[in-house]
Amino acid sequence: MSSEESRPPFPPFTEDTAKAKVRAAENAWNGKTPEKIALAYTPDSEWRNRNEIFSGRDAIINFLQRKWKKELDYRLIKELWAYTENRIAVRFAYEWRDDSGNWYRSYGNENWQFEANGLMMKRYASINDLAINANQRKFDWPSGLRPDNFAELSELGL
Repeated sequence: MSSEESRPPFPPFTEDTAKAKVRAAENAWNGKTPEKIALAYTPDSEWRNRNEIFSGRDAIINFLQRKWKKELDYRLIKELWAYTENRIAVRFAYEWRDDSGNWYRSYGNENWQFEANGLMMKRYASINDLAINANQRKFDWPSGLRPDNFAELSELGL
C-alpha cells in the first residue's frame, strides 16, 4: 500500500492513536496545502462543512483553496473529544482575519469516520464564528504548525 493509499495511525483507535490522528490533521490544516491535505481522505470522501455538502478529493481541494483565500492568517487548534473503533470526535477553534482586517475566532465540532487504511471517509463539521478584536487573539504563534509547547484549547479556556 503506498503512502497515498494509507494514512497511519489506523483504526481501531486507542486514546494515544486518536490523539495522534487529531494532531496530524491539525498540522496538515495549519500547513494550508490543499493538495496534500486531500490525500488524507478517501477519493470519494463525504463532507459536510457549515452549509456545504460535497464529496471527493477535487471538491476538498477546491473548498480549501476558497477557504484560505477568505480566511487569512489562519491558525487552528484541534482537540480530541471522543473516539471509538473507527470514529473520532473533535472540537476545534481557529482564528483568522478577513481582507478588511476584521478578526474572528471560529468554534466547531467535527465527526470523522475512517476506513481500515486510515483514510477519512466522512467528515461532518459544525462551525460558528465569533467576531473578536485583534487584542483578543490567543493563537499568536508564527504562521504554520502550532508549537508543541503551545497551550491546548482546554488550557486556553476555550
